[in-house]
Amino acid sequence: MADRNLEKQSYAENPLFKWPQHAGVPETVLNTVALTLSRYMPLRMKNKLLRVLGIEIGENTAVGLDVQFDIFHPENISIGKNSTIGYGTTILTHETTQDEFREGDVKIGDNVLIGANTTVLPGVEIGDNATVSAHSLVNRDVPQGKKYGGVPVEELGKTREE
Repeated sequence: MADRNLEKQSYAENPLFKWPQHAGVPETVLNTVALTLSRYMPLRMKNKLLRVLGIEIGENTAVGLDVQFDIFHPENISIGKNSTIGYGTTILTHETTQDEFREGDVKIGDNVLIGANTTVLPGVEIGDNATVSAHSLVNRDVPQGKKYGGVPVEELGKTREE
């Protein structure tokens, strides 16, 4: 697996208990409430709220029902124009292990299709015109114009422009 571009901080105890140091309590509470509400809003209203939280969303992008964005740093997510994020997908900009708290930006290009119930991990870039199949774990970059899927993702073939 290609190394994702992640900022890592190590701790002697479970790093999830250190989340206020990374995100701030008031910001996280606001993000949690707003993101929970956004999961069930009509598309145009949802996109406006997500932009207020700092998520970059291009024109004509559809964020499906029940999509969950990272509550700590949604502003580290960018989605290009004319993309579709499928139902129940989770997009994270942080992750923890037993001794590390890791953060990284997520960049999703233009004309991307992400199938339902996919998880996108921090530090990942999905190139323009790429497709990610449903129920995938995106733990590495997906090159422009490629079709990836699985747990973890692997190349499945070519997409539209090839």
